[in-house]
Amino acid sequence: MLRLFLILLALLSTCAQAQSVTVAVSANMKSAFEEIYQGFKQSHPESIRIVYGSSGNLASQIRQGAPFNLLIAADESFPLRLHQEGLTLDEGVIYAIGHLVLVFRAEGSTKLNGSPEQIATLLKRANKISIAKPELAPYGSAAVQYLKARHLWELVKGKLVFGENISIATMYVSSGAVDVGFTSLSLARSVEIAKTTQYINLDGENTLISQRMVLTKGAPKAAVSLYEYLQSPAAKSILIKHGYSTP
Repeated sequence: MLRLFLILLALLSTCAQAQSVTVAVSANMKSAFEEIYQGFKQSHPESIRIVYGSSGNLASQIRQGAPFNLLIAADESFPLRLHQEGLTLDEGVIYAIGHLVLVFRAEGSTKLNGSPEQIATLLKRANKISIAKPELAPYGSAAVQYLKARHLWELVKGKLVFGENISIATMYVSSGAVDVGFTSLSLARSVEIAKTTQYINLDGENTLISQRMVLTKGAPKAAVSLYEYLQSPAAKSILIKHGYSTP
């Protein structure tokens, strides 16, 4: 009887461990990741908990002991810092290259060609401009760099409204709470956001963002399998469809 009890206890423990995989995903990746994960689940039925947020907040939670097994970040700096601090298996890999865009409320069939003059005029006329918090969100940091490189910072800094992550900053525009915002191409092209907004592609070295993912130490097999799947042709095809480039 005791032996049977121990076997059952071991089985329950194994099941609990199999269900304890947690993946932290940057907010800009939500739409693309949900589609990728659906494909992954077809061959990997393990239970995985998914947490979305800004890369900075997610990295901070890992430092504080959050049980995240895989961080899918919106840039390289946060994963690489975690590696330098000895919290990850290795340096990870770049899985996608994101694109910074300017999103604004759609007005009829108005289309803008994205010239520097039009962008400056759009920002000048806006009462409020949303960006994600630059200290937490890579797309927010990229937006600040873009504005400073184009000598637009002084024009807009008094109008800025900060979102906790890029999804929140984008929702400010789609809901009409602000006039214009900086976001990722993937979010701007998502069905929900595209209903009420248009976007302009932005040119320049500050508008392309290499996004890195990294496994934390002791990551279970399911997390490793997802990490590998995100580098597969199937996942890359979905990333491209959602507005990313792939390495």
